[in-house]
Amino acid sequence: MHHDLITIIGPTACGKTAYAVQLAAELNTEIISADSRQVYRGMTIGTGKDLDDYVVNGQVVPYHLIDICEPGEKYNVFRYQHDFHQAYNTIRAKGKMPILCGGTGLYIESVLKGYKLLDVPENPELRQQMQNKSLPELEAILKSYKPLHNTTDVDSAQRAIRAIEIEEYYRSHEPGQRDYAPINSRIIGLDVDREVRRQRITARLKSRLEAGMIDEVKQLLASGLSPDDLIYYGLEYKYLTLHVTGRLSYQEMFTQLEIAIHQFAKRQMTWFRGMERRGFHIEWIR
Repeated sequence: MHHDLITIIGPTACGKTAYAVQLAAELNTEIISADSRQVYRGMTIGTGKDLDDYVVNGQVVPYHLIDICEPGEKYNVFRYQHDFHQAYNTIRAKGKMPILCGGTGLYIESVLKGYKLLDVPENPELRQQMQNKSLPELEAILKSYKPLHNTTDVDSAQRAIRAIEIEEYYRSHEPGQRDYAPINSRIIGLDVDREVRRQRITARLKSRLEAGMIDEVKQLLASGLSPDDLIYYGLEYKYLTLHVTGRLSYQEMFTQLEIAIHQFAKRQMTWFRGMERRGFHIEWIR
């Protein structure tokens, strides 16, 4: 192989993890996760860690960048770059080919291209200006910037404000030289028919609810996290928190969350198609 990394990408519910684990088992190697929410401990069902999938023939396939920080922290792509390279260098030092697997497009692209990123501080004045704006209003503001950062999982006001904060900071601060060299990776994309994907998303949502996803949210709240802390993480944690705190009925929660996950999968595919336009070659398996 003339590559230094294998990358497995695709929208949610396409089977990325199972595919990557089987490949890692065959190659006797390790997986680096590229998921912006699976880094959090205690957020297991809602983020779809599916850790049982990492067991092949009774052996655990080693994985990295899952369960590495506490809920409530604001993990970001700046930290991810550094954590990724630490894991990547560890695996390469063993003479193995690392496998990067996930659906957070910005995280993936940042390490493959070697983006030079800045650790963007909070902007209290901007946050004050934005605090009463609706999510559609915030999304419109975000779209007015040059698209430098990920919008695939901006589905809460807090996340949208943070994205705007990053874009505003980058207007006046040049990233400068790269911290890391680009990585030559073979990129394999998994996709399924849209209707099949919709069926999988619905079935998986029902399964996760039956597995105790609501109780997981209740436990996180009981541990001291505020509802706003959980809503920040979007998708499952946004809608289940709204349900648990009495702002949505069960059926409202299910319907709105199901729609949000479908929309999320669509935005992921938009990002991956954008990667192709930006010069990445993706081998699609459909």
